[in-house]
Amino acid sequence: MAHITYRQALNQALREEMTRDPNVIFIGVSIAGYRNGGIFGVAEGLLDEFGAQRVIETPISEGGIVGSSLGAAMSGMRPVVEIMDSEFLVTCYQQLVAEAAQVRFLSNGELKAPLVVRTPFGATSPGIAMQQKSPEAWFLHVPGLKVVAPSTPRDAKGLMKAAIRDDNPVLFFEHKRLYEVAGDVPDSEELIPLGKADLKREGRDVSVITWAGMLPESLAVAAKLSGQGTEVEVLDLRSLYPLDREAIVRSVAKTHRVVIVQEAPKSGRVGAEVGAVVAEEAFGALKAPVLRVAGPDVSMPFPPSQSDIEQAVRRVLTVNG
Repeated sequence: MAHITYRQALNQALREEMTRDPNVIFIGVSIAGYRNGGIFGVAEGLLDEFGAQRVIETPISEGGIVGSSLGAAMSGMRPVVEIMDSEFLVTCYQQLVAEAAQVRFLSNGELKAPLVVRTPFGATSPGIAMQQKSPEAWFLHVPGLKVVAPSTPRDAKGLMKAAIRDDNPVLFFEHKRLYEVAGDVPDSEELIPLGKADLKREGRDVSVITWAGMLPESLAVAAKLSGQGTEVEVLDLRSLYPLDREAIVRSVAKTHRVVIVQEAPKSGRVGAEVGAVVAEEAFGALKAPVLRVAGPDVSMPFPPSQSDIEQAVRRVLTVNG
């Protein structure tokens, strides 16, 4: 095992996949010039190792970047695109949603679209209006587009390698607060299947279901409450579409109580979809209402605190079903 950061794990995944497959190329704004590795340094050293034919610097034109990368993917390449911030996804929405996600369907399976679009998301500081959002739910309802949001260095590396080898477009969300968080990553190759959640902590009293930047906060609350006699199970979704419905139902069947924790504003987000899965497939197991812990419905991000998560867990435990 190597103890490396989330950023380093992503860098390793890119380097290993580019070494393994000459059809893997890396495309984006400032990935060659700024810090020689993009705005958060994920591509550090790749230009020197693979050259400008495979690490391709582009103008600021997200629609052009994704559109041209889709053409390359349909022609046999496996592009990895970096969009500097998730808020800029709106400028390539047409190419990603109306085009890349529909290639295999519209071609009756004759064409593939092995395209990975990486983007940082989430708040680094609460209350900053621009480039601090959590827009993952914008893309959750798009058939043909896979959406992942890893929470640990191990998951980041394993999911990135799996995403690059997938024949469908994958939108890869990387939480900004996680880039310098370190964790153990296997020395041997590990591919983590898309669409599989991971049980990060077993428990018996309540299930906390979360992903990305809210995982460390949820685990911290679980550790605190364990010392007080409450065992919280923490399920990390990892993939938001496809969603691991079986893992959600399995956890609820064990604990009978659910708290869903998301950084994004509450209304119409991923947490609502998870709650619907619980209502449709595990309603009989519930002993208390499903609670959601989320940011407020305002333009500026205010991620939930550990106190918010703890209060929700305590509240759901007071209901005797």
